Amino acid sequence: MSDTPVKQQNTVAFYGQSVASFAVALAATSIGIYNLRTDAWVRAFLSIAMLYLVTSAFTLAKVIRDRQEAGQLVSRVDQARLEKLLAEHDPFEKL
Repeated sequence: MSDTPVKQQNTVAFYGQSVASFAVALAATSIGIYNLRTDAWVRAFLSIAMLYLVTSAFTLAKVIRDRQEAGQLVSRVDQARLEKLLAEHDPFEKL
């Protein structure tokens, strides 16, 4: 239990690139839907579908992150149990 894992932090540049990429993709799709030469209800449907896709992507990312964090916690608990068993074990006890 003496080894604590180092928390990985994203750099500011990576965070900025991710936000900018998301904003550009959302804006480009929105402009594309707006400029479609079709009925308003078709554009509205595509806009709602795009918003649903965005919220689903955020939810999926959160679920994946939560599962990974839970797996790390279980792994750390198992590691602590193993270290405790090894510390208490005396190989010469039954001699």
